[in-house]
Amino acid sequence: KLPLTVEEILNFGESNRELFIKSSTYSIIPITVTETGLTISWIFSSDPKSISFSVVYQESEDTPLEQCKVLIPMTRCNSHKETIRGQVKVRNSGIYTLIFDNTFSRFISKRVFYHLAVERPVIYDGSDFP
Repeated sequence: KLPLTVEEILNFGESNRELFIKSSTYSIIPITVTETGLTISWIFSSDPKSISFSVVYQESEDTPLEQCKVLIPMTRCNSHKETIRGQVKVRNSGIYTLIFDNTFSRFISKRVFYHLAVERPVIYDGSDFP
């Protein structure tokens, strides 16, 4: 488990991070978001072989699992062959959890190289209009 806040992601810079996920386990990156309208985006690749990926929304840490909303269902990604990119729009404050799942692999541990970004919406106020 690697909990992050929006501010921590904004300070990531351009560097990639690395997760080591043992066989038959998974890693989660919960991102706590307090403001709406943001876009959380990710890029990742895995080595060796594929990894499964999902995004789940949780109102708060106390929210029971049954009430969590699956934003991106668990999907097996050929991220060892191509870089996977995606994003989710923050409609509600809460915890957006990225899940990297290697439970299907009984013997092979994986490394996941990822980069996260958070973008604030550009609000056009018309001030540069003549």
